[in-house]
Amino acid sequence: MDIRPIGVFDSGLGGLTAVRSLRKILPEEDLIYFGDTSRVPYGGRSRETILKYARQDIRFLRSFDLKAILIACGTVSTTSLPTLRAENDLPMVGVVEPTCARAAAVTKNKRVGIIATQASVRAGAYKETLAKLDGDIEVFAKACPLFVPLVENGRFRTGDVVIETIAREYLEPMRQTRIDTLILGCTHYPLLTEIIADVMGPDVELVSAGEESAFELKRMLKAQELRNSESRQGEATYYVSDRVESFEETASWFLQEDLRHGANQIDIDRY
Repeated sequence: MDIRPIGVFDSGLGGLTAVRSLRKILPEEDLIYFGDTSRVPYGGRSRETILKYARQDIRFLRSFDLKAILIACGTVSTTSLPTLRAENDLPMVGVVEPTCARAAAVTKNKRVGIIATQASVRAGAYKETLAKLDGDIEVFAKACPLFVPLVENGRFRTGDVVIETIAREYLEPMRQTRIDTLILGCTHYPLLTEIIADVMGPDVELVSAGEESAFELKRMLKAQELRNSESRQGEATYYVSDRVESFEETASWFLQEDLRHGANQIDIDRY
């Protein structure tokens, strides 16, 4: 039994969808979440800037005595994970490998789509990982740069003309490729599941990066005997790098529950 908490981070609050999955899959674990709300989104930044931000995020989380880190950010996972793993001596799980493994397992026609940030698509990590898993899989990738800022501003509900119009513009070319599996390669995107499903149709399986990475973390903790006592109920503590005033309302969208306590603001530039 290991009572130390798990650290989770993302740009903004999208990684809270991974927290939601962790709370279902590993309810006994304590979580420390950091959302870099002052610098969201990471997706349009250079690889060097993304790595700089990720290093600061990890230095902050490591100010706590953690047993593992879940990088709940597709952009960081696709651009920086090997470097971060080499620099840190504790287990780290990203979103790419577990998500690709799930997509490779469920596709029937070997045509898989990926929607993600510009940086993630540019990095090509999803495509490379799928190729290693199954060389017969044909991959179609699409950057959706407006999804993150719109979700962060509450524009994710069905009936919202703005997000529905943009989703159709992004996804219609993807639908035309006849994929049967679509990777939601950013942890903000699960809030758009209903809208994305409406565009793609019932024959396309959606695979969530946050959920699959949570399952991978559970497997890793079990293998390394790092699980907490399953008889307890874990708690989550939240930190952000910008104002905390609207955190409860916004976080409730991502967690899909009423949040009864807020976040703590920290100066990420100190790390």
